[in-house]
Amino acid sequence: MSLSDRIAKAQREQAKPAVPAQGERSTASAMRRRIAKRDPFAEVKRLVHAQLVEKVGPQLYDVDMTQSELEQLVRASLQGAISSSQQPMSGSDRNRLSQEIADDILGYGPLEPFLHDPTLTEIMVNSHDDIWIERDGQLSRAEATFADEAHLRRTIEKIVAKVGRRVDETSPMVDARLADGSRINAIIPPLALDGSKLTIRKFAADPFTIEDLIAFDTLPDNAARVLEACIKGRLNVLVSGGTGTGKTTTLNVLSSFIPDNERIITIEDAAELRLHQDHVLRLESRPANIEGKGEITIRDLVRNSLRMRPDRIVVGEIRDAAALDMLQAMNTGHDGSISTVHANSPRDALGRVETMVMMAGMDLPIRVIREQIAGAINLIIQQARLKDGSRRVTAITEVVGMEGDVITLQDVFVFDYSAGYDDFGRSLGHLRPTALRPRFLDRLSDHGVQVDPGLFAEGQYAR
Repeated sequence: MSLSDRIAKAQREQAKPAVPAQGERSTASAMRRRIAKRDPFAEVKRLVHAQLVEKVGPQLYDVDMTQSELEQLVRASLQGAISSSQQPMSGSDRNRLSQEIADDILGYGPLEPFLHDPTLTEIMVNSHDDIWIERDGQLSRAEATFADEAHLRRTIEKIVAKVGRRVDETSPMVDARLADGSRINAIIPPLALDGSKLTIRKFAADPFTIEDLIAFDTLPDNAARVLEACIKGRLNVLVSGGTGTGKTTTLNVLSSFIPDNERIITIEDAAELRLHQDHVLRLESRPANIEGKGEITIRDLVRNSLRMRPDRIVVGEIRDAAALDMLQAMNTGHDGSISTVHANSPRDALGRVETMVMMAGMDLPIRVIREQIAGAINLIIQQARLKDGSRRVTAITEVVGMEGDVITLQDVFVFDYSAGYDDFGRSLGHLRPTALRPRFLDRLSDHGVQVDPGLFAEGQYAR
């Protein structure tokens, strides 16, 4: 049977009225599925795609063929396959169909337009027919859908295979990254009950600078100048915040202040940091193989990094017993290290680190752990995402020391929530200094870094 005959048969089947399953509810998801079934070109797309893969499939993996040559081959074959379908369609429909099939073969299908959209920060696939996007901190449902669950699974497998990871029933969760540094998380059945889930955290093609954070009102100019001095003065800094508050972006910006003549080692689960210094060594953890062997954890990498003569250690996120090794590194001459942690306040961040140190199983007294923390961490930067979607630094807090069994903190900058919101729901608050002189100024001076005391003056706010 020719391609045109198969299309005609499929369209006759598609024209038959659909009989809803007994008890089917008229949900938004069911409505979208029924609308998708009415797409007059759905079957054409499926058959042309199958014909094209059959024709050029072996050449898709030809290592001697450049990406440009592969794209030319696919698009030339695609035009011929669509023409042979003899399906009446307008020029715009033909171009759309051609682009969608090319995206499936050369890229990541319906996700391609979103991946190339610089205004998006997050792509969330809840099911094959339910895709959400985040723009300017606000969520909205996207028009695009995958053809079915199998289509979504193929796309997930294609993404993770490019970075040497796998996802299947024996390993149904995976963290990976795209070529542009975007971070992805995928989870599939049987853990995901309603179909595979895919989350993509996008990062700007050109990494943000401190000027960008000031322009976004993430923090004011005076706070930015203080943080720059703290990094150059080799303070150990912990960036704290919830999911999606911008911790990694801030970590990347802070790392840009490290001098070019220092040896920097970055340690991450999925490599996201993009440092432009001359002497950067990037390490990435590795999950266990299908036999449950070969796992390399963040803790293993932190321990190994100590033997690599680092000037600075930058850990993407502390989330387990690696906290103990990180604290020991900070306390044994590796000043100026930076990391992030999930917590809702500076005090909570210290509690999280304390809990993770206890996970190491060393059975250390609480006071000893807290003394290690107080001696290692000098500064905590707290971030939050406000209800208007903006990401703000809400506190810059100094770790002063110990009073009895309690770690003492001193806020250097705090966010003023009292300003409220304007008529458009945008926050009017700003990060303001507390007018307290931080104790780390003497340490910065010892490293030849001078800070203008006027930056801490009460009521000071500068864009």
